[in-house]
Amino acid sequence: MLSTLFFPYLCVMNSVSKYGQTALVAGASEGIGAAFAIHFAKQGMNLVLIARRPDPLEIFANELKEKYKIQVNTISCDLSKAQAAQILIDELAQTAIDVLIYNAGLSYIGAFEENSEAHHQEIAFTNIVTPLRLVQHFGKKMVERKRGAVVLMGSLAGMQGAGYLTAYAASKAFNIILGESLWYEWKDKGVDVIACIAGATSSPNFINTKPGKAGLIEPKVQTPEEVVEECFHHLGKRPRIISGRANRIASFFMHRILPRRLAIKIMGDTTRKMYRL
Repeated sequence: MLSTLFFPYLCVMNSVSKYGQTALVAGASEGIGAAFAIHFAKQGMNLVLIARRPDPLEIFANELKEKYKIQVNTISCDLSKAQAAQILIDELAQTAIDVLIYNAGLSYIGAFEENSEAHHQEIAFTNIVTPLRLVQHFGKKMVERKRGAVVLMGSLAGMQGAGYLTAYAASKAFNIILGESLWYEWKDKGVDVIACIAGATSSPNFINTKPGKAGLIEPKVQTPEEVVEECFHHLGKRPRIISGRANRIASFFMHRILPRRLAIKIMGDTTRKMYRL
């Protein structure tokens, strides 16, 4: 176990084509979602890309089609709405989804009570309800075919209480446990499931929050491509992966060495300092 914490893994790109022909990526137009899409495209898989903003999504899809000569379908959908999952299920009724990547996420940085009830609900739909329905629907079909893969994006914020990220952290904890649980249920049914837990990543969403320095020993910010490579290296081998050696080391001390109360305090203090709250 210590080797996976402190030493880099052998960087070998696992083939995802064994799962089938088509991958669905939710939250696909930039950042980690776009890196997932490129990973599939390089291996010749067709794509269904989902994001809220249609223009960047179409531009990205056209780039992939032209460069990799694959089929790319796009669906512009607001995943925070109650009907989002049903819209996608209906749109894809005639499409076999072989790999499901749920990368979409909605957050709020600040005091819990200062966020609106409506936005809390949107966080719950984006991060919990919509992925739960999509995984149940498409995952069931994968189990029936005895082939497929599901990746659920988690966050280090979901590993313990995270003040000022409260609803986001709680929802990411849900996805981590969902992924781990389905790994156990489906591991002998031909379907690989993993919860991919990322720390700070140089995606546009993270950069747009304008985070400050949390301290001298904060883990290095990863690139989206690094997160995706690690995720696929471990897919089919373990129920979850914390992306980034520095993040694994920090998590080891936070959750194996320190008391839970102190881990929660460190997380809250770090967020408050980063965002000057």
